[in-house]
Amino acid sequence: MRDVQGIPDDDLPMTPTLEAMAERLLAKALTERRTLVAIAGPPAAGKSTLTERLCERVNALHQARDPQTSSALAVVVPMDGYHYDNAVLEPLELVATKGAPETFDCDGLKHDLMRIRRAERSVAVPVFDRPLDLARAGGRLVTPQHRLIIVEGNYLLLNRAPWRELHPLFDMTLFIDVSDDVLETRLIQRWMEMGADPAGALDRARNKDMLNARLIKTDSVAADLHWSASDRPFKDPQAKHSPSTAGDIHDPTQ
Repeated sequence: MRDVQGIPDDDLPMTPTLEAMAERLLAKALTERRTLVAIAGPPAAGKSTLTERLCERVNALHQARDPQTSSALAVVVPMDGYHYDNAVLEPLELVATKGAPETFDCDGLKHDLMRIRRAERSVAVPVFDRPLDLARAGGRLVTPQHRLIIVEGNYLLLNRAPWRELHPLFDMTLFIDVSDDVLETRLIQRWMEMGADPAGALDRARNKDMLNARLIKTDSVAADLHWSASDRPFKDPQAKHSPSTAGDIHDPTQ
């Protein structure tokens, strides 16, 4: 995930607004039961950036209303941490389709979410290291003090086994809506930033990522709320990009 501190709300153009969504989630979190919220959507929808900023805003609102609190109320559990390692994917000939539903440990995610739901003790969850292209075990800690767990990932609402087994664990579900043409443009830019030539970037975007995007859009269960993104890119004043893409924030697989 990128560092999103300092991004103005105007550069996270969403409907409902980020502030309104943070208020809604904070209200759900201030109940006796620990709250699990799923945020799903296609690749390049900006889920990781939005989720991280949403989590920060919820914690800031909580701190402002209860200055005596010393612990964060919300934490993010990213689905990307449950990528199978290439050492697992290679014998299965799945490296080329890494990022598709079958290349994630959905059962492992379900097991961790069940432990998180019980809120009996801290739970260590894996976090994906993008530059190294691997998951770091125990990369983040969900503690008993975390009352709002924001789970973020492409396939959280997918209406097929084994993903549908996750659905009863969520108290609230959100789906981030972004048009296909915007997704494709972002994905092409992403592949070019990673070194692909224009033809290769177009091929990978259309014949890999957009296939997953269409699957997510057509075969996910209805979310409690759709969160609509503006067609203009998010801006990160701290991000460093090539001049052709300066300022764009896209999570590489989200």
